[in-house]
Amino acid sequence: MAMKFEDYHIDQKIKDQLEVLGFRRPTDIQYRAIKHILDGEDVMAVAQTGTGKTAAFVIPVLNKLLKYKKQATNSVQIRCIVLVPTRELAQQITGVFEQIGAQTKVKVIGLYGGVEQEAQIKQLKVGAEVLIATPGRMFDLISQGHLDVSGVHTLVLDEADLMLDLGFNKDIQDIIKKIPAKHQTLFFTATIDKKIKSLAYDVVRSAIRIQLSPQNPVSKNVQHAVAFIEMDDKRFFLENMIGEYPEARFLVFARTKVRVERIVKAMERVGVHAEALHGGVPQNERFGLLEKFREGKNQVLITTDVAARGIDIPNMEYVINYDLPDNPENYVHRCGRTGRGNALGQALSFCSKDELPLLDAIEAYTGEEVLRYEISEGEYKAILFDADDPNYNWQKLIDENENPDFWGD
Repeated sequence: MAMKFEDYHIDQKIKDQLEVLGFRRPTDIQYRAIKHILDGEDVMAVAQTGTGKTAAFVIPVLNKLLKYKKQATNSVQIRCIVLVPTRELAQQITGVFEQIGAQTKVKVIGLYGGVEQEAQIKQLKVGAEVLIATPGRMFDLISQGHLDVSGVHTLVLDEADLMLDLGFNKDIQDIIKKIPAKHQTLFFTATIDKKIKSLAYDVVRSAIRIQLSPQNPVSKNVQHAVAFIEMDDKRFFLENMIGEYPEARFLVFARTKVRVERIVKAMERVGVHAEALHGGVPQNERFGLLEKFREGKNQVLITTDVAARGIDIPNMEYVINYDLPDNPENYVHRCGRTGRGNALGQALSFCSKDELPLLDAIEAYTGEEVLRYEISEGEYKAILFDADDPNYNWQKLIDENENPDFWGD
């Protein structure tokens, strides 16, 4: 692909800012989507997480808004709605619009629950052209008369598969009824099945279809592997990995918020500072934790699947699946937090005996066997001996692991 961003017919302010951000050549999804969006066509795109799909719609939408600003003489009004399933994704996409549109003076508002609505209402009164919203808060403010969507000409549905999983189908249909019938729809999803196709055909007509998902949906930029580790031993192996790579950042996924908190405490006992991110953490604190992690102020973030989708952390080195997810699709999204864009990343999963059925489900979903990270019996014992946790019965641990069935053939 020889094309560069400077070759596109987009406003010079956007080109200049892309240059500032170091964006010189489009990724595959950007290359295939931007021209069609600039031409005003509806687009239905299936692309893996981490492929640059947010910028694939942000760039042409900003260009469209700049053209409209030059022609329009009326007051600032919402012209584009980006509907997303989670607050974290709403905040992140708001940031991408603000970054790429830094030289454009296009005003952007992120609208989501979990925070007081008064500040959001004040922003709406000042005016904006782009609204990035979760459905609940958006409809609350429409019903209260604070939000006017009558001027919308572009509707973006991002992470549409998760929106469907979370039961937002009716909300999507409702917003389509409230905005002008003549509008452009951009539909982005990481996975595709019959339900997603049905939703897509309800909201986009004669759309350009773009599908980048290979047979194995895990990004080719991510080297992912599994290590067989018993449940009670996982904390020692996490401690060992963090100790082996003291300068790296680790995003660690656990199954529940209770598990997250326990892992954080286990790391604290051995002198590893980690922070917990899950649905029980207040929204503003969650945003703060993610920002600290992005800025490298915290090395280890332990999280539930609240951070599995759409969260972009630059130069994310390691993803650890401390627990395998119950839903194999979430395995793909977790792994996609590393290896973003053109970067390379590594994801390692800890699998206990009880989790073997979950590993089978992941391999059935991806269509490939996950690479086995072999740990010899000697290495396994050495990691346990080297652990600093004072609260563990070492002799009992060794006796339990003398069982030859654990190591396989």
